[in-house]
Amino acid sequence: MQNSIYNILNEMAEYLNISQMKHLQEILIKRLEEDNEEVEVIQNSEYVEMYLSAKQIEGCSPRTINYYQSTLSNLFSVIELPIRRITTELIREYLKGYQSMNNCSKVTVDNVRRNLSSFFSWLEVENYIIKNPIRRIHKIKVGLTVKEIITDENIECMRDGCQTSRDLAMIDLLYSAGIRVGELVNLDIIDVNFEERECIVYGKGDKERRVYFDAKTKLHIIQYLKERRDKNLALFVSLNKPHDRLKINGVEIRLRELGRRLEIGNIYPHKFRRSMATRAIDKGMPIEQVQQLMGHQQIDTTMRYAMVNQNNIKISHKKFIG
Repeated sequence: MQNSIYNILNEMAEYLNISQMKHLQEILIKRLEEDNEEVEVIQNSEYVEMYLSAKQIEGCSPRTINYYQSTLSNLFSVIELPIRRITTELIREYLKGYQSMNNCSKVTVDNVRRNLSSFFSWLEVENYIIKNPIRRIHKIKVGLTVKEIITDENIECMRDGCQTSRDLAMIDLLYSAGIRVGELVNLDIIDVNFEERECIVYGKGDKERRVYFDAKTKLHIIQYLKERRDKNLALFVSLNKPHDRLKINGVEIRLRELGRRLEIGNIYPHKFRRSMATRAIDKGMPIEQVQQLMGHQQIDTTMRYAMVNQNNIKISHKKFIG
């Protein structure tokens, strides 16, 4: 019955505008329900489950799936209407209320908008709705902020301040290879090629790529592995028995504690990744190669790092103009 309604709407598309089409759709469903026809009524939660399954098949990580699910659950807890009756105006009001209630940044609100747009675009492609209500809600403009990187002095301070060989190896690998924290904790010992000083990581969407590390990192990882007495295949494990694979929050907590203890500010995994990319660009590595190292799909993402450090622009200005 769902397909029959869609076929009628499709045939009327050249004669009616979007508003009239939506009204016709509502009337068809209502009349068929009144006539006791077998109309398939799909709940919002069922649409969400189908969408999440589609995203899982596309290769999205469990963390991303949970983020989508949380975003949609919040939406439908506020807007308690069937999906076909949700309008652009309702979504705008929701995003405005979301920012006010959670006192969050424009970046966070735009992430919510992007997630909702992905969901409603999927509904539109799958012919569950006629038009994506978020199509007219554009990307939220966010001011460009200069994000901090880890200085050479702070890196050396952290190396000297590490109390375990594991933490030293972990910091060096993050700083040298510029890998994501999720890629770090998923590494197995067998993934590391010490002779070539490289390792295989699996990024977003389980995409495989090769990354590289320096000689200092190699020596510190080897020393850490020599001290281990467990048989876990993971490259980094917890310090206490049963020495399970280290988790993302374990890395985040350890780095945050290290930064506080050494009084060098807020230290977190992605800061190492940003610092590596910035160093590479400052030293003249072609942006396309940095993009490949970082595993970015879009070069625009990599270009953000080129704007972090203004020192290289100053030097170039003196060289070519001053």
